[in-house]
Amino acid sequence: MSARARFKQLLAEAPSDAPAIEFEGEWTTWGTLRSVATSLDAALTAAGLGEHSRVGLILENRPEHVAALMCLLATDRTVVTLSPLQPPARLSADMTRSDLPAVVGTVAMLDQPGVREAAASALVVELGAETATAAGSASVRAKRPEDVSPGVVIEMLTSGTTGPPKRVLIREEQFDKALSTSVTPPPTDRLFRSGVTIVMTPMVHIGGFWGAMAPLYAGRCVALFAKFALEPWVEAVAKHRPRAAGLVPAALRAVLNADVPAEKISSLEAVTSGTTFCPTELIDAFLEKYGIRVLSTYGATEFAGAVAVWTKPLHEQWWETKAGAAGRPMPGVTLRVTGPEGEELPVGEMGILEVKSVQSPAGPDAWQRTSDLAVLDEDGFLWLKGRADDAIIRGGFKVQPETVKAALERHEAVLEAAIAPLPDERLGFVPVAAVELRPEASATTGAELRDFCRDVLLPYEVPAHVIVVDALPRTPSSKVSRVELLEQIRAALSHPVPA
Repeated sequence: MSARARFKQLLAEAPSDAPAIEFEGEWTTWGTLRSVATSLDAALTAAGLGEHSRVGLILENRPEHVAALMCLLATDRTVVTLSPLQPPARLSADMTRSDLPAVVGTVAMLDQPGVREAAASALVVELGAETATAAGSASVRAKRPEDVSPGVVIEMLTSGTTGPPKRVLIREEQFDKALSTSVTPPPTDRLFRSGVTIVMTPMVHIGGFWGAMAPLYAGRCVALFAKFALEPWVEAVAKHRPRAAGLVPAALRAVLNADVPAEKISSLEAVTSGTTFCPTELIDAFLEKYGIRVLSTYGATEFAGAVAVWTKPLHEQWWETKAGAAGRPMPGVTLRVTGPEGEELPVGEMGILEVKSVQSPAGPDAWQRTSDLAVLDEDGFLWLKGRADDAIIRGGFKVQPETVKAALERHEAVLEAAIAPLPDERLGFVPVAAVELRPEASATTGAELRDFCRDVLLPYEVPAHVIVVDALPRTPSSKVSRVELLEQIRAALSHPVPA
């Protein structure tokens, strides 16, 4: 069953009193989700926005937003995600660039400065907890070819780790393949199955989107949270007793640092971790303390999710000898590593990773080039070695940020480091760094950390500046934001702390 057909089935057949989503301690039923979806469909249809219409959704982690997603999927429209986590000016600019015939959001989001104005002549639909209502006149501008996007399920923003977010088109075949390979198919003899999935990552990004939509597709309930918070997550695990959960590396660290009692999360057999590289020592520490295996995933919005993963059986068999690998390709995915001229490189040689998959935007038979440097070993495991487009050219010398990051994190006081390229009039760019210290660490200065780097890095790899921060800036998906990091370092350099 296709994803669109499955969500259409759920909205049509689910008993009105059946629980669907737990949010802020209260259950939203399928009847309420149906009410929101039906009223949204009616508002769009009345404005002449039928199948294939592009509909902007300011996508918050709330039950009514899940209902809006299911409505747009079930009615063959195209979801255009708009991030509620952006400042109003950036949200407005994104809306203007997207040039949408309709925008859906809560009153609180729409009433931010400039947001309704950015909707221009688009239909604006206000999303409430139980219904959706067209604001003002239901008429919209004259229809244009760009108002529809046949074959596209979702236009989704990337997380914007290394620069401004870009929009990726996820097509029908990609969408269905990603679902079929990542979750258990829906039951054929009943509508639902038991179990509750905990979702705390933003649905506006691919990880949170799949976190919420995949379990509903498979017939499970969802415990949805606006954002990750340690105590609510622990209590949700203790209450719902899931066998698996998803945590980004920063959240894994939070669990370990808080010394969460093992009995609270004893139902977990595995934790998946995506969005960014999960350090080997963090995976080992979680296994040692809780007996729970952390299964890394590698993917991207462009591929509608993961393309390489660790499964529990793989982890049990191979982790001791393959610790640090990103996993093996998922079923239906082929990986290769290529050299400067696009030639395929032998096993064990480092080059640019390319992917061939039904989930690829280039189509199922084409190789899609990534920006990742990688190695494939003789056992089919993928090893990521940094990003090709992250290289910092310092006076003609190439510096890989991951190399500098790894060096800084060898220091006993450093919990995590992040590297950015700072423009330099003489050298072009120089690497600069910010570090977050371990809670128990004694006072350590940036100068001390630079001196430490000199012992483990080549001279041109040593960061020109290192600052110590309380917390590294992060995107909504918990990756370090290189854009904000650079702003933070520039601010620190313009107001140096006296020695």
